[in-house]
This record gives sequence, C-alpha cells and structure tokens, in this order.
Amino acid sequence: MAKFVHSMIRVLEEARSVDFYGRAFGLKVADRLDFETFTLVYLSNAENTFELELTVNKDRSEPYDLGNGYGHAAFVVDDLEAEHSRFVEAGFAPRKLVDFKNGDELVARFFFVQDPDGYQIEVIQKQGRYL
Repeated sequence: MAKFVHSMIRVLEEARSVDFYGRAFGLKVADRLDFETFTLVYLSNAENTFELELTVNKDRSEPYDLGNGYGHAAFVVDDLEAEHSRFVEAGFAPRKLVDFKNGDELVARFFFVQDPDGYQIEVIQKQGRYL
C-alpha cells in the first residue's frame, strides 16, 4: 500500500509563505533543503505526518500562473466560526462561511482563504467524514 506524504506548491517568497502557513494553520518548518537554484521547505504540524512542500525557485521574480484548473488544499478545524473570525482578525480575508448540502443533508461547513501566492485553501469544520 502507498502512503501519501506531501504535496508541493511553488512560492515566490519563502518567509512570506512560511509566515502565512504558520499563523494560519500552525505549520512549522520540518526540514529545509537548500540547493544552488532552488530551496525546498517542508511544513508540518503535530496533527499529522503529511507535509506541505514549498518550492522556492531562486531565479523567479514573477508570480506563477496558477491556470484555470480549480484545485485546493483543505484543513479540518474544531471550531470553524472561531477560525473564520481569527482569519479575519489576522487580515487573511477569508471568504464567507458555506453550508454545503446534498438535499437536506449537511455534507460540510467550510470557508476558503487564499495564500500569498494565490492558492486556494478550504477550511472545514470537523464533522462527518472530516473527523
């Protein structure tokens, strides 16, 4: 069986991204590998072993084109409304809270926030299949 260990995104400014993911989701640098033309920064927290890999290409000065495909990462939290308020206070500009339903059944409660490089992140209330 395969184990899913990390997902990678390309970022322009290492410090800005490390700060955002630390303040927003409690991710801390687990490892940092510096190469001649790029740096890999692995972020994680005590909640799991899955890591977010930030790739910083040293010769890059323009934002990356994220394209028109809709993809996102997701984090589960204990108190969605409290996190939404915390994100507002931190200046992260989260979008509105959403009750996602299938008919009358609540599938999930969530909001989205954008990281400094434009990646979309879903923040989900811990419940149902998101325990």
